[in-house]
Amino acid sequence: MSQPLLSIPAATETLPQPYLLFLGDTTEAGYAKTAFGLRDWARERCVGEFACAGATVSTGLAFMTPLQAYAAGARSLVIGVANPGGYIPTAWFEPLQQALEAGLDLIGGMHARLADIVPLRETAARLGRRLIDVRQPPSDIPVASGRPRRGRRLLTLGTDCALGKKYTALALARAFVARGIDADFRATGQTGILIAGQGMPIDAVVSDFAAGAAEMLSPDAADDHWDVIEGQGSLFHPAYAGVSLALLHGSQPDVVVICHQPGRTHMLGYPQHPLPSVEATIELALQLGRRTQPAIRCAGVTLNTSHLAEAEALRLLSHERDRLGLAVADPMRGGAAFERLVEDCLA
Repeated sequence: MSQPLLSIPAATETLPQPYLLFLGDTTEAGYAKTAFGLRDWARERCVGEFACAGATVSTGLAFMTPLQAYAAGARSLVIGVANPGGYIPTAWFEPLQQALEAGLDLIGGMHARLADIVPLRETAARLGRRLIDVRQPPSDIPVASGRPRRGRRLLTLGTDCALGKKYTALALARAFVARGIDADFRATGQTGILIAGQGMPIDAVVSDFAAGAAEMLSPDAADDHWDVIEGQGSLFHPAYAGVSLALLHGSQPDVVVICHQPGRTHMLGYPQHPLPSVEATIELALQLGRRTQPAIRCAGVTLNTSHLAEAEALRLLSHERDRLGLAVADPMRGGAAFERLVEDCLA
């Protein structure tokens, strides 16, 4: 494996662990993707979950107060929510202070910095606790050069936010390595960074430098090396399309995989904006991606079928494969459909 290029201020292996996952007062599962991502990809580091009154989202882990979690071995509370704008509501201050009082450090991946919140900063200082933010880009990011780079690259792109781009990239990177291929998962968001231990929080980078940040994340590599890059947002998103486009141009992917959640009708949190089709997303991705990678191709599609029964999910995957003429799989279900997707990515 190639050496990680970028590290978060405190690499994952040095962060205080295990974690208590904080769900705030969240009522929309899509906004709790950090908690779900850690549950699914770093389960051994998670002791349980904690939430405010009124929360309706759960990871299924044991509910614990911070004191109970500390007694069970937890050493930090991770904010497991990624809400629009990345802010920390005042309603969270008390439970976060409760975690500090119980002996836990705080780990955040929001745009809002924990140390900028006076009650948290004062409580942490009084108790000698740490406030750790992982959404911290490096300070020396260049403007993108657009120069072709050696190595192979795969980027996951979505029809919307929070529907499987990270899971797809993690599953594909793991499958590549299992086949003996030199490959790295390249994280671009707070959850991926917490899972992988390094990465680039692309949506925290000043826009003029975002494509350059993507170039830094996936530098020149051996001809047979693959960087599997976690996508962000959607090229159609009314708020986040700029991040998605910068990542596409800077990554210069040889291969894109389109991620979608069947049944979702509108952009998460934007009911006035209908979801684009998979076909429209493929077409736009290839059109825009050719600017920096003329040979870009779509290897297939992943569907998040977590809300469907097994038989229904398999029928849908088969139907969409035939309809689109591409490999279509749910990376969390695996099976022959996913193996075909892996093969088509590497073809």
